[in-house]
Amino acid sequence: MTGDPDAAAAGPSPQAGSTAPAGGSGSPTTDAELVDAMTLPGVPDEFQRLWTPHRMAYISAGREPMEKNCPFCAAPDKSDEDGLIVARGKTAYVLLNLFPYNSGHLLVCPYRHIATYDQATDEEVAEIGALTQRGMRVLRAVSNCDGFNLGMNQGAIAGAGVDAHLHQHIVPRWASDANFFPIIAKTKALPQLLGDVRRAVAEAWDD
Repeated sequence: MTGDPDAAAAGPSPQAGSTAPAGGSGSPTTDAELVDAMTLPGVPDEFQRLWTPHRMAYISAGREPMEKNCPFCAAPDKSDEDGLIVARGKTAYVLLNLFPYNSGHLLVCPYRHIATYDQATDEEVAEIGALTQRGMRVLRAVSNCDGFNLGMNQGAIAGAGVDAHLHQHIVPRWASDANFFPIIAKTKALPQLLGDVRRAVAEAWDD
């Protein structure tokens, strides 16, 4: 095969005098309407784009809102629906991650505003563990996941997004959940809305 591989990936360019529909209108185009895609800025490739503008709310805000207003202190004062909470315990509670790695990504948090695991009381440690176990069982029943990633990032240097308030991650995993999006594009495609996931997990929690 000869020629520019990028040009080949972009597909055939419109030719002057073509009668192909413009913009799907079904009407013939005129020479004035035709634009050769290869003359436009950018580098064509074989990928399609999944636009996720809602992520900009997180990216644009940076860390400042979380430093001034802890989301894990605020969530318990909201309704379960508004706080994305699926279960409330005595010293700790469970909510969905607003920016999930996978559908059903849960966080287990103590109500107290503590930063690291060694600051938790014996009672908090026991309940965080029990809620984590329960969360795994519920996610397995609700979503038929094949495994889990569990973990705590302690401190900003260790990757904690909200480093001032302790939280345990429960991330359900499936055999086919990895693709080029997170590796190349730093993007996750999530098939379920947060509200639907919260409702399903909350309803199954006490079954």
